[in-house]
Amino acid sequence: MESTFTASVPRLQTERLMLREYRREDFELFADHLANAESSAFLGSADRATAWRIFASHAGLWLLHGAGWWSVEDRRSGQLVGCVGAFFREQATVMELGWNTYRPFWGKGMANEAAAAVLQYAFEVRGEPKVRALITTGNESSRRVAERLGMVYEMETELQGRAINSYVLERR
Repeated sequence: MESTFTASVPRLQTERLMLREYRREDFELFADHLANAESSAFLGSADRATAWRIFASHAGLWLLHGAGWWSVEDRRSGQLVGCVGAFFREQATVMELGWNTYRPFWGKGMANEAAAAVLQYAFEVRGEPKVRALITTGNESSRRVAERLGMVYEMETELQGRAINSYVLERR
């Protein structure tokens, strides 16, 4: 039986950023980010093989749910600055929002700008009623991004043995 199913990753633009599909050439920076102890302090460090599995699963989520992760590049320079996602975990019924900015771009508002575009996409294009961000306890930068987006603290929970704070925003 022949399958005709295809998936595409929508491109989103902000004033400074292009959110686009993952590409093979994006992997080096992604792997470096996860291998760096400072950059991955709240994510969990990963060796190259684990980073590849994470990278591939991020891209593959588009096939499973029609939602997933985007590479984020600076529109002016074409430089890759991080990644942002709107996705579902295995048993989840609420879409999750996530973001990572590569170390040279920290503190420049890029995570907030990319996440705001994805939040708008989740509500306006996908019609999601609610979006959640799971933020490791102590990750003050990500907490501030969530709050700037209008997300509010919901509860503390656990994810893979780590204390996680859940922030939510409902569609208005």
